[in-house]
Amino acid sequence: MSGAAEHAPAAGTTSVRRSRDVPLLVERARAGDPRAVARLITLVENGDTLLPEIAATLAPYAGQAQVVGLTGSPGVGKSTTTNELVRALRARGHRVGVLAVDPSSPFTGGAILGDRVRMQDHATDPGVYIRSMSSRGHLGGLAAATPQAVRVLEGAGCDVVLVETVGVGQAEVEVASLADTTLVLLAPGMGDAIQAVKAGILEIADVFVVNKADRDGVDATVRDIQGMIALGERGPGQWRPQVVRSIAARGEGIDDIAAAIDKHRGWLVEHGELRRRQEARAAAEIEAIALGILRARIGSLRDGTELATLATKVAEGATDPYTAADDLLAQLAR
Repeated sequence: MSGAAEHAPAAGTTSVRRSRDVPLLVERARAGDPRAVARLITLVENGDTLLPEIAATLAPYAGQAQVVGLTGSPGVGKSTTTNELVRALRARGHRVGVLAVDPSSPFTGGAILGDRVRMQDHATDPGVYIRSMSSRGHLGGLAAATPQAVRVLEGAGCDVVLVETVGVGQAEVEVASLADTTLVLLAPGMGDAIQAVKAGILEIADVFVVNKADRDGVDATVRDIQGMIALGERGPGQWRPQVVRSIAARGEGIDDIAAAIDKHRGWLVEHGELRRRQEARAAAEIEAIALGILRARIGSLRDGTELATLATKVAEGATDPYTAADDLLAQLAR
């Protein structure tokens, strides 16, 4: 099911690449056709009018894949770690999907989509699907279409989906609402001890991975993280984040990372947290879709007179913006 390499054209290739037959595309995707998977994700990314039908067709397969998020600052080795995790998961016989989100230019909207360049080892593996996605200006480290793209990979029969975030800074926390297990990668020399107690990205970790552990200062980095974990308040039975060392470029420590993910997965199942996280993920999706529909309807009002009339009243002081907003929502409801 590899999506990182080109294959010789097969019968029906052209029709699949341009098809709008959702049941056919889902059927082909579940059979391992990478072109069908690519087509579905493209339709999702573009916000196609077929999106509701795609979501409905994929609904029976929701929640069947383990979703693992990887985040951290640029240069800590997210793509290399992802590559090695794919290798370890494939050795276990898992089908693996990878969604690697890259930043988009605020000026041109373009993106390099170069993360999968580091994952060429799996380019011809039919059990791996790798897709680079542009953030398209979406904040939080993911693309707006990432949750639905995860559903496509679940529907395509992936046992594990790895989601690698943009890697831009400490506010990149959206992945925690999408993943069952979140890995936060750090590296020695990326900052002083105060980085370990900052709110935000470090608070979302289920597993801390100190990569590039052959560098000077690795012991101090591990101590800082462990000290930060010790300061956190946890009730009986609550998960305590694991700290793992690795040198992903040499494939060292990857088994330890996989073991930490397995341990967290076991805790999620044992304590009913997995279902809670899946329900919270679904709630976030529903809210995002509903807000998107509302924004579209508000946008359509700009072509009429309702919004302009309310704006004039607010500008003249005849009403306040909160009352105007209530009036606008009432019009949308009608």
